[in-house]
Amino acid sequence: MIKPDANFIWSIADMLRGPYRHKEFGTVILPFTVLARFDSVLADTKEAVLEASERYEKSPSLMRHEMLRRASGHSFYNTSPFSLANLGDPANKAANLLNYVEGFNDEVREVFERFDMPKIISDLDERNRLDGIVAKFAALDVHPDRVSNAEMGDVFEELIRRFMESSKDLAGDYFTPREVIRLMVSLLFAPDSEDLSDPHLIRQVYDPTCGTGGMLSEAHTWMRDHNGQATLSLFGQEFNRQSFAMAKADLIIKNQDSSNIYFGDTLLDDGHADKTFSYCLANPPFGQEWKVQQKAVLEERERDGEDGRFAAGVPSVNDGAMLFLQHLVSKMRPASQGGGRGAIVLNGSPLFTGDAGSGPSEIRRYLLENDLVDAIIGLPTDLFYNTGIATYIWILDNDKPIERQGKVQLIDGTAQWVKMRKSIGSKRRMLSEANIDTISNLYGAYEDADPELSRVMATEDFGYRTITVEQPLRQVFSVDQDKIDQALGLTAIKKLDDDTRQRLRAALESLDGQTTWKSKTEFDKAFGPALATQEIGLTPANRRAVASVFAGSDPEGELVTDRKGNPEPDPSLRDTENVPLTEDVDAYVERAVLPWASEAWVDDSKTKIGYEIPFTRVFYKYVPPRPLAEIDADVQVAIARVQALFAEVTA
Repeated sequence: MIKPDANFIWSIADMLRGPYRHKEFGTVILPFTVLARFDSVLADTKEAVLEASERYEKSPSLMRHEMLRRASGHSFYNTSPFSLANLGDPANKAANLLNYVEGFNDEVREVFERFDMPKIISDLDERNRLDGIVAKFAALDVHPDRVSNAEMGDVFEELIRRFMESSKDLAGDYFTPREVIRLMVSLLFAPDSEDLSDPHLIRQVYDPTCGTGGMLSEAHTWMRDHNGQATLSLFGQEFNRQSFAMAKADLIIKNQDSSNIYFGDTLLDDGHADKTFSYCLANPPFGQEWKVQQKAVLEERERDGEDGRFAAGVPSVNDGAMLFLQHLVSKMRPASQGGGRGAIVLNGSPLFTGDAGSGPSEIRRYLLENDLVDAIIGLPTDLFYNTGIATYIWILDNDKPIERQGKVQLIDGTAQWVKMRKSIGSKRRMLSEANIDTISNLYGAYEDADPELSRVMATEDFGYRTITVEQPLRQVFSVDQDKIDQALGLTAIKKLDDDTRQRLRAALESLDGQTTWKSKTEFDKAFGPALATQEIGLTPANRRAVASVFAGSDPEGELVTDRKGNPEPDPSLRDTENVPLTEDVDAYVERAVLPWASEAWVDDSKTKIGYEIPFTRVFYKYVPPRPLAEIDADVQVAIARVQALFAEVTA
């Protein structure tokens, strides 16, 4: 028997060359790896299960199911007489292998249905590759006594990455690097680590975009490695068929309830709509649009309002990450029941995109004003398989301890990385155990942490008011040919007869270029006689419409007021200012506006509240430019080098 690693298992794919295209290798390798794992797990109790199957053949189905589980020693079993190493008559290998797969209990059989195993077997047989593939996988030693769940998870991760790369898919959409998950789980469980030693404690972990189940598996492993005695139930949802199959298979092998993995699109159909959880983990796709789900999401928001998943609003349709952020909040166990915590990986846009009043800003406002954000950790770039962009872990908590209430901890972990020996896609860096410990310790130290790497800020520090600053409208009037043409093009004027319009043009042209009038009164004094000269009878409304064309904003002009004598605002001078929530608006205007615009005022009816998290600005470190003399010296060296090259060419 051969103890495998991902390289060895992937090498089996060489047998598929010819009849299969390279991008199809994974569709065979992945399900057979899962099958080999199940086969190894059940090998020790195979005979006992077959005896029980015969003994309880005519028993009620529930009783038979329970007795077969007991015989297997696991939550699953296989009643087929065949195994990977023993498929009987070689001439009937395909039929016997299918019989073996169909001999699993319903939960495991669903896994292979999602893999489309009958078609895989049929195609391998038709292409004369079945014998070799079966022989190779039958020789693998993937028994749990020799290959742990964590090791098997690493094997699956590498196989999936290669499969996705070969099919030109985005591997990062399907799984998260293990060391990133370890950091997330460490931060998530940190405040409760002592409680988790209680064997009577029952906790749940949920991942709405669980992929192959890596986050759930790592949470389970963390509990074991830290001597956790609590019962940890795993829940997830996934809409990719193969990823779903692997996540479900992983839970079955862990003796978890595999029905806790739901197949479907989380945004369209919350498979755990009636449940909340102690811990929530997620790595939703970065920057993925949600046009397909838009209609359903908006209808759900309209129906459920503030009690629904998307209570705070919706982001731009170009990026659905903040929908998953809200969904995760909705799935955390209520504070009245002990509270829940969440950890989600996002790109940078949820921190700052959107002005005050926009969907993203309102979502941030909801999270911060309800004190749901515990910490945000900036990660190194080049950490994920399909992108090198900056990413952040948001830690959520709806029942913070007193010392963390009303505050958010920002941790700069961007320098916490080691270089990988070999790049994998866009992944050139990784988090070492020391890096994970450093970030976890910064989180634990809280206000005592190194201020260069950790800042604790009040939630109000991220809020601001966008105020609208108005200045009074002062008008002057002038007449030129362009404005005359514009006035004659007014809808009301175009309805006049041609003769009247010609006389109006003559009246206006008599004023063209004469002067600039600094008030409407002066303009009317000139405009009125001109109209009278031409004997043009315009209605008052038409006169006002024509006059408005010749009006222009000018600080030297006459102040324009409404009927109550209040100054009219000049749209061309309108401006907006962002004032921190922690600063008084009147004091800000007195300091930052009135010295340069003494007549300005704030239109309170247009004030909006916004929130942004300027992570990069918080940790910005000023680097002074190089001395000019040093730069000049470098330039002179470069010039000399170029001159020398030219000299060689012309020699």
